[in-house]
Amino acid sequence: MVLPGRLMTRFLLATWTAVWLAGIAPSAGAADAGATPGAAAQPDSLQRAVQAGRLRIGYANEAPFAYMDSRAGRLTGEAPEIARVILGRLGIGEVEGVLTEFGALIPGLLAGRFDMIAAGMYVLPDRCRQIAFSNPTYGVGDGFLQRTDNPRRLHGYADVAADPGARVGVVVGAVQNDYAARAGVPPSQVVVFPDVVSAVEGVVAGRADVYAATALTLNYVLTKVPDWQIDKVARFVQPTENGEAVRGYGAFGFRQGDVALREAFDRELAHFIGTPEHQRLVEPFGFTANELPGDATSAQLCGQSPAAAPAPASDPS
Repeated sequence: MVLPGRLMTRFLLATWTAVWLAGIAPSAGAADAGATPGAAAQPDSLQRAVQAGRLRIGYANEAPFAYMDSRAGRLTGEAPEIARVILGRLGIGEVEGVLTEFGALIPGLLAGRFDMIAAGMYVLPDRCRQIAFSNPTYGVGDGFLQRTDNPRRLHGYADVAADPGARVGVVVGAVQNDYAARAGVPPSQVVVFPDVVSAVEGVVAGRADVYAATALTLNYVLTKVPDWQIDKVARFVQPTENGEAVRGYGAFGFRQGDVALREAFDRELAHFIGTPEHQRLVEPFGFTANELPGDATSAQLCGQSPAAAPAPASDPS
């Protein structure tokens, strides 16, 4: 049976959603292994992880940064794969994933449900006041995803703010919420979704005109189901701050008291990021040399020092 274009779109979306939902259910072992919420962190998480031979990481099931490959039964993506390499060099052979909504990753880390955030989380000053970050592993710009029949001309957050009838979709807790607010988009025009699949489904169903995310996320979504009636907005205008285009830098998150773990992780990370081994590892997830973080450090990004600010961004796609 051949379905009309729109029905085919919904069928493909529903199929991928079902596969995605099947893949996000954590195993009983992973759920049982989580620490009791509110429990105090151990004084030396590095020593404890080395002795146990494993470390729990929180992730939000957002491709290509961190997600469960339901067919292979494996947690993968840019962040988990890098984590496996770096932790392996520290003598920690097993990485255990704890699925968490993006907006609950920092509370989950602080509550002791896991010992590290591996979700491609941007280093932002507000987050730096709550947790500590490794140095970044990538830098990337933003983009909009829309239906191909979208009549609105929305090339950036400012266009959404200028059109009272326009709605932009964002994932809860993601930095795109802040970009929209800084551009003057009122809360009534922001549609918040729990995850990437819901946001894409919302655009297809017409609940949002565009979905705002990193260019890497959008590229990955478009490769999964090429027959969807959606595409990236052309000539996207990057959000700006202090007159410069914003480039997001993703890193691993740690509790501020886990100094030994973070410093050991950073030491090994410095010898890995940008090497041929690193680039081969992340290439399947759409990362190229254009997404390397350069000289940006978590200290610079947390402090927002003008002298140390990263270079303006361009859309890497």
